[in-house]
Amino acid sequence: MKNNSLNRREFLAKTSLATAAVASSQTALFAQKKELFKLSLAEWSFNKALFGKKMSHMDFPQTAKTIYGIEAIELVNQFFMDKARDKQHLVEFKKRADGEGVKILLIMCDGEGNLGDPDSKKQSKAVENHHKWADAAKFFGCHSIRVNAETGGIGTFEEQQKRAAEGLTQLSEYCSKLSLNCIVENHGRLSSNGSWLAGVMKQVNLPNCGTLPDFGNFDLGNGSTYDRYKGVEEMMPYAKAVSAKSNDFDAAGNETRTDYRRMLKIVLKAGYHGHLGIEYEGQRLSELDGVLATKNLLEKIRGELPA
Repeated sequence: MKNNSLNRREFLAKTSLATAAVASSQTALFAQKKELFKLSLAEWSFNKALFGKKMSHMDFPQTAKTIYGIEAIELVNQFFMDKARDKQHLVEFKKRADGEGVKILLIMCDGEGNLGDPDSKKQSKAVENHHKWADAAKFFGCHSIRVNAETGGIGTFEEQQKRAAEGLTQLSEYCSKLSLNCIVENHGRLSSNGSWLAGVMKQVNLPNCGTLPDFGNFDLGNGSTYDRYKGVEEMMPYAKAVSAKSNDFDAAGNETRTDYRRMLKIVLKAGYHGHLGIEYEGQRLSELDGVLATKNLLEKIRGELPA
């Protein structure tokens, strides 16, 4: 326990070193083009620190606001998996977020079963398993829960599409009662096929069911990948959130796998002006520096784009 507490203190102490750089170099850019899109921070960006107990889930709102000046966050259920119905925990986390002036936008939900499972009983159980996260999201004041359109890879393209739509319809109807959106990320296999996922959205055909296009998740799981620009373009008509995935940067500060300028033009052309969630997933830069590099790039491009 003592070592874990010390690690968290060390982590937060190190993060404070980034504050001055953010404040001095980004204040002016942050104010520019604010109407084009806003920035949020995905908790997954700190998955190494969180899994390694160098950072606490409870510290996340403070990190977002104090270190990066970001006032909106996206949670990952894996970091408080047993706390969905723990009222004391939820109250304390919301208190900390409110105290920092940070809004909780959504909860990313994993590990609760396949919404497109071919076994109808398992599918129903998966839908039910997500209810507690929708309830927690409602308490936090979120606009959405993010789920996966996982089908187990069983069946034809159309059969998997139909099953995913069935599970999402059931969960979206529950979320609707809470005034929440149920949104799907491209998260591997068929869900990373933009055409397939857009077809699922058409079958569900509910106003609170949409997508969360991720700039980098286009591995189809069969040794091939889907074109990321085509995929995001196909998903954007249904987008209620967007994930700005990053992995590495060149000497000029540009992301090496995704042309952010091209991608942001696709996002804005679709009429989306909500939050772009920073989600750093790289290895070369530290999590602290990777988030900052992503933020710098997004703000730089926002400053370049016409209003």
